[in-house]
Amino acid sequence: MKKILLIFGANGQLGKGITETLTQKDFNDIYLFDFSFDKEISNSKQIIISDLSIEENVENAFKSVNSDSDSVLYLYSTIGGFWGGVPIWETTQNDLEKMLNMNLISNFNIAKKFSQIVSKSKYGVCGFTSAYTANHPTENKFAYSVSKAALSYLIKCLSIEGVKINLSVFGIAPLIIDTESNRKWMPDADFSKWIKTSEIGDVVYSMFENYKINSGNIIELNIRLSN
Repeated sequence: MKKILLIFGANGQLGKGITETLTQKDFNDIYLFDFSFDKEISNSKQIIISDLSIEENVENAFKSVNSDSDSVLYLYSTIGGFWGGVPIWETTQNDLEKMLNMNLISNFNIAKKFSQIVSKSKYGVCGFTSAYTANHPTENKFAYSVSKAALSYLIKCLSIEGVKINLSVFGIAPLIIDTESNRKWMPDADFSKWIKTSEIGDVVYSMFENYKINSGNIIELNIRLSN
């Protein structure tokens, strides 16, 4: 049995932390997908991708994955983006469509293609990055939050349908992640209370390991003990 790992958005600020954690685990083949890479990572294949809201681009990305009926496939997607800061009445249709393309449509295309591959393998596990605000609305984040809520709904639906093809699906929904961009955005915050990217990687691996019992779950990460 060959264990295959796929990480989408591996070179982003969240993706780097998750990649660092997961590439140290016991996977036979590792595929990393992103729009560019800062450096090579040993024991992995780096795949350059284009706009994933276009289905053809996702189809092309998956062509590099070599699997068969005895393969077990693991996928985690950090693909998504944030936009906010204005109320609904100042949000344009273009703003909403941008968030839906980044957070829902791109991950829908990934989920669809991954499911097709899993249906021809032994079994598969996939996780997606939702957001705490998907279930806990806050002001001035409508377009972002509704797109993440739609992603959470995709996770729930796919977990039900995935039973037919031995596919387990989960989500991670952080509130604030300790990244360089977030520190610049909120320089006076207590960073010790923010979720670390490597810690999210540990949670993802735990979900991979316990795939039989956690499909359909979306893990909210909103409080970090600083002691």
